[in-house]
Amino acid sequence: MEFSSILAMLIIGAIAGWLSGKIMKGRGFGLLGNVIVGIVGAFLAGTLFPALGFAVGGGAISSIFFATVGAVILLFLIGLIKKV
Repeated sequence: MEFSSILAMLIIGAIAGWLSGKIMKGRGFGLLGNVIVGIVGAFLAGTLFPALGFAVGGGAISSIFFATVGAVILLFLIGLIKKV
């Protein structure tokens, strides 16, 4: 992976984490925690969705969308685990 693609994934993940915190009110971990969840969600979305047959696409908007979906799913799963 090149430095520019890692940097882009971090920026997109940070945006996705912030958005997922807004979507999942009450289930977040604060701004910094949501940004970290967004970065992990972006990584998961980048690896999992193509394997499932969903095309991530090449644009920034579609990358942010898929990373946000990944972060929301991750926040939901962490919330389920936290309850147990």
